[in-house]
Amino acid sequence: MTTFDDFELKENLLRGIYSYGFENPSDIQCKALPIISAKKDLFAQAQSGTGKTGAFTIGALNLVDESVKKTQVLILNPTYELVNQNYDVMKALSQYMDVNIMKVVGKTSLSECKSDLKKEPEIIIGTPGRVLDMISNRYLYTDNIKFLVFDEADEMLSSGFMDTIYDIIKYISKDTQICLFSATRTDETTDLSNKFLNNPELILVEHQNVTLEGIKQYKIVINEEWKYDTLIDIYNLLNISQCIIYINYKNKLMNLYDELKKNNYPVDCIHGEITKDERESKLFDFKNGKTRILLSTDLLARGIDVQQLNLVINFDLPRSKETYIHRIGRSGRYGRKGVAINFVTNRDLGYLNEIEEHYKISIDDMPQNVGDILNI
Repeated sequence: MTTFDDFELKENLLRGIYSYGFENPSDIQCKALPIISAKKDLFAQAQSGTGKTGAFTIGALNLVDESVKKTQVLILNPTYELVNQNYDVMKALSQYMDVNIMKVVGKTSLSECKSDLKKEPEIIIGTPGRVLDMISNRYLYTDNIKFLVFDEADEMLSSGFMDTIYDIIKYISKDTQICLFSATRTDETTDLSNKFLNNPELILVEHQNVTLEGIKQYKIVINEEWKYDTLIDIYNLLNISQCIIYINYKNKLMNLYDELKKNNYPVDCIHGEITKDERESKLFDFKNGKTRILLSTDLLARGIDVQQLNLVINFDLPRSKETYIHRIGRSGRYGRKGVAINFVTNRDLGYLNEIEEHYKISIDDMPQNVGDILNI
């Protein structure tokens, strides 16, 4: 079995990897790390939960010259939450290294951004709009950037950042190594690769390698009006460390939240209409165990990694097949074991079959010995 020791990584980086809890590299890490170390461009198509964040953060930290106190790595993410996640992973993995890491996002005040950028941190993780603003106003210097990463490139391009990304690349040296990570291969990601990547290596992590890696999936066929009682039964029967419950609509989410809160369950909720400050506070409480149940719309389908999360419940099936993998990828990340439970009405059965066919999987009925399913 391949280990992280096989990749000729810096000793202090290896210490950080093992301290963080990574045991063995995932499929995409095994494929991507040699390519990144060889300073080749890369187009990697991989879904949530495959360990791609680990791939480019480890790769970036291994490339950084700790003796050069200039900005050398730029990682772009489509959302503030993903920036935070990547920043947290990068900080943990680099704890024994001498590197400075900075977030550049719209939430941070301009004066704070400008002040921090004067220190020229070796690694910058940010959203495209604020990064371009800092570059074009000459607060962020790109002369020494040698490694550029686009994370969740498909989402970034479909969210209207295409022109912004193209403008950022104009400031980057043509010799810069570029790695593009995307859940799907779209016309936009292909155009970006064709225009700016230099003979990139291609990696494809197949759907089945994602869904079956540590995540056991079940379905409960149920009438809509029985979902709440079934949820309570599951919670009371299972040894749940932490759980995310996905609901498609905000009003429905709030009704469920009010009912659970009224019955004194340790629950919080997150959706697109709360402020960034509220969202950050709620995520902090959840990641630190203060909240055990988090209700969410698809705001969290990408980009949250909670060490103790061992269960995802689809109270509603997602409205797109692609979102399904992002949701259940919140549990069982990086080889940790997890469970996904799908509440399915009779009307949903045909759509669930489409999901199974799409990912070449079989979702089992919930077993009778429900109390044992988290002990897989």
